[in-house]
Amino acid sequence: MSNKNSSDEQTQKPVKTGLVGHPVNHSKSPLIHEYWINKYAVNATYELFDLPCEDLKSGIKNLCDNGCSGFNVTIPHKVAIMDLCDDIDELAKTVGAVNTVTIKGGRLYGTNTDIFGFTQNIKELVPSFDFRGKKALILGAGGAARAVVQGLLQEGIEKITLCNRTEKKADELIKSSSNPKLIQKINWNDRSKESVLENVDILVNTTSLGMSGKPELDIDLGHLNPQALVNDIVYAPLQTKLLTDAKNKGNITVTGIGMLLHQARPAFESWHGILPGVTQELREIITK
Repeated sequence: MSNKNSSDEQTQKPVKTGLVGHPVNHSKSPLIHEYWINKYAVNATYELFDLPCEDLKSGIKNLCDNGCSGFNVTIPHKVAIMDLCDDIDELAKTVGAVNTVTIKGGRLYGTNTDIFGFTQNIKELVPSFDFRGKKALILGAGGAARAVVQGLLQEGIEKITLCNRTEKKADELIKSSSNPKLIQKINWNDRSKESVLENVDILVNTTSLGMSGKPELDIDLGHLNPQALVNDIVYAPLQTKLLTDAKNKGNITVTGIGMLLHQARPAFESWHGILPGVTQELREIITK
């Protein structure tokens, strides 16, 4: 009888998940996951784990010891966490970053859901857009750019032009991608040139320029293909200057908040066995 009660208590314990980063207090991830936990009546918690770099290893050990089932990873730990994972899938290896960890049997399994987040956001908001055979211009070459580039390659993009302030980071991204032959780099100062913009089918800003508290992204869209889709992964503010300028020009625009929402879906599924949906209600909750 006591064994049965003990077993029942075990099954009733909430699945413990959360976000690891530093700082993390600004994150919207708890709003997203708590919405789904309530919507799907899942017995789970989602907490914020603020771990400075020097405490990452010991902090992750504590999470494992205390029965954590998984966690998301944000800056500055997306690369460092890879050394603490027991297994990393090919997506995360290609991107060079892990943003989702699932813990099973004491082992840490790392993946990257930013690729899914980027492509699904566009597919949801602009279902008529076909990536195949298209030409892309990507601004930036950081971790987000790596996920965006890989997402475009997986969707059958024909050509990617990479524009970054430092050539070294651009070279590193190209080399680590799954198809370097489809990517060319250009000088940051050439981003507004007619020869660059006139044939672009999709323009994506992956830099922090335009984010609240950061300088604006300085780009002249005068020569941009009028049929091009413009996506800014910055979501604070939701309507960046880039998106406002593109909208005024008549281009289709996609905000960055959807990438945040969609990247959370596979993480939730890996921990709870449910692939949640993105509702208008959820969008409104996290953009308040």
